Amino acid sequence: MKFIKNFFEKTEPLVQKGGKYHWLQSVHDGFFTFLYVSKSTSKSGSHIHDHIDLKRTMSIVVLALVPALLFGMYNTGYQHFKAIGELASTGFFEIFLFGLIRVLPIVVVSYGVGLGIEFVFAQIRGHEIQEGFLVSGMLIPLVMPIETPLWMIAVATAFAVIIGKEVFGGTGMNIWNPALVARAFLFFAYPAQMSGIKVWVASGSQATDAITCATPLGDAAAGSITYTASDAFFGLIPGSIGETSTLAILIGAVLLLITGIGSWRVMLSTIAGGAVMGLILNAFAGSSALSDANQVFFAIPFWHHLILGGFMFGAIFMATDPVSAAQTDKGKWIYGFLIGIIAVLIRVINPAYPEGMMLAILLMNTFAPLIDHYVVQSHIKRRLKRAKVSA
Repeated sequence: MKFIKNFFEKTEPLVQKGGKYHWLQSVHDGFFTFLYVSKSTSKSGSHIHDHIDLKRTMSIVVLALVPALLFGMYNTGYQHFKAIGELASTGFFEIFLFGLIRVLPIVVVSYGVGLGIEFVFAQIRGHEIQEGFLVSGMLIPLVMPIETPLWMIAVATAFAVIIGKEVFGGTGMNIWNPALVARAFLFFAYPAQMSGIKVWVASGSQATDAITCATPLGDAAAGSITYTASDAFFGLIPGSIGETSTLAILIGAVLLLITGIGSWRVMLSTIAGGAVMGLILNAFAGSSALSDANQVFFAIPFWHHLILGGFMFGAIFMATDPVSAAQTDKGKWIYGFLIGIIAVLIRVINPAYPEGMMLAILLMNTFAPLIDHYVVQSHIKRRLKRAKVSA
């Protein structure tokens, strides 16, 4: 791999200010620092020197997403062959290959459009390329239905990068999680292509009509239970590409927790909030004021909410976004708990939208700074009170 480093070092003068290709400086520096340690170091002020920089942090998150991605590819093929009645006669590799062929273009479009825009903005501003989209570029495909057209993925990615991040100043300045901004944009701009029963199972070819199949949450909202707890936990159910397998998501969570990249406070409090809201709704399941369909949804065991839909994926990978989440320790507990509460509440109470995690996280992204503000103010008041008592 030394020849790659030699290539970057030889071409470096060409991209410096005054060089022939000076307009490629940000791109050159971005690729070099992704592969190797940056040559620049802090010259003044107090800094913490650590081998874990932003690129390495983002790379760890991407690695944590790999189990969900691989299982999403397999489940895409699994649901397709199951829907057309050929699952028993189809081998593992054929199932996985079908899913790979359908999912990989979505990932390529997401990264191609997102990184392209990032490169353009970095070069216009004369800044280094930020690494935040390394994670967003993987999250966007994983939260999409498999039948989402590629042009929609491109439009949503562009919207998320430009409107959801760059207008606020780029990586580290955004208010909302960019991947959820992309998902919300498509959900409200193209609801027919992002919901219903025709978007969750991949068709065999462009000429084949979409296969109709509702998600377990969609069936539950209609008053029927069509899944087993084991299928929901392992992920062999229709849903967004990377959100179905709780097991695969938890494997990624272990990596985030071991490396200290993900906040265990946010994860735990989000799960606790969802469980509490599920128990409260269970208590109202026998109410005569509820319709038969609502009775079924209200009566779903609280822990089923944790393994259905995008709840666990959101709790592990979305709510823990270090930029858009709360920053204080106490704030993280409040922030995560409210996400869990609101997600399950929207999921059950609103029959038109049997999910809720996306809206809950975006809502709490908005209020995260306010939560931190009051937490910090409470600390200040308590310390001032102690100072007065001591005096």
